[in-house]
Amino acid sequence: MHTERWRGREGDNILRGLNFVGRLWYYFRTGYGTYLTFVLGVVNTLTVIYYLLIKSVPALLVIFPAFLEFSLVAVLTVVPLAVFTGWLHIKGSPAWYAEQDVIVEASPYNYKLPPGFYREAWTPTYLELLELTRRLAKRENLLTVEEEAKIQELEKKLNILVEGGYVGNPRRRSMT
Repeated sequence: MHTERWRGREGDNILRGLNFVGRLWYYFRTGYGTYLTFVLGVVNTLTVIYYLLIKSVPALLVIFPAFLEFSLVAVLTVVPLAVFTGWLHIKGSPAWYAEQDVIVEASPYNYKLPPGFYREAWTPTYLELLELTRRLAKRENLLTVEEEAKIQELEKKLNILVEGGYVGNPRRRSMT
C-alpha cells in the first residue's frame, strides 16, 4: 500500500484499520481455504462416492458393506497417494517452480528488510563493517575508483534498507 498518500492522524487510523481488515481477510482465507474446505471436501467426497456409487453397485457393496469401512480404506489409500503426488509436485513439477517465481516476485521482503534483527542489528552491523573496510582500504590505497564507487553504492542501498525503503524493482500490484 502506498502510505505516502495517507498523512496525519486520520490517515494513520485509516491505515491501521485497513491493515487490521486485511489481516482478518488473510486469516479467514487461510483458515477457510486450507482447513475448513479441506475437511468438508474430504467428507463430501467420501459421502458422495459411498452413497451414490457404492450403494448403487451391488458388487461394490459386498466389498464395502459399511460407510466406515469404505472411509478407512479410502483414507489409507488416498493419503499415501496424495503425499507421493505432493512430493512429485515439489521435486519435479515445473508448476512448483512457477509458483515459487510468483511468490518471490510478489513478496515485498525480497526488496526490503523484514522487521526485526535484520533491520535492527544485522544490516546496520554489516553496513558499519563495510564502511570501515572501505575507509581502511582507501587509506591504504587498495581501492580503484570503480571499486570505491561500487562499495558506496552498496552502502547507499543498505542505508535505504535500514530506513525501511526498497531496493531493486519490486512489482507494484501487477496482474502479470
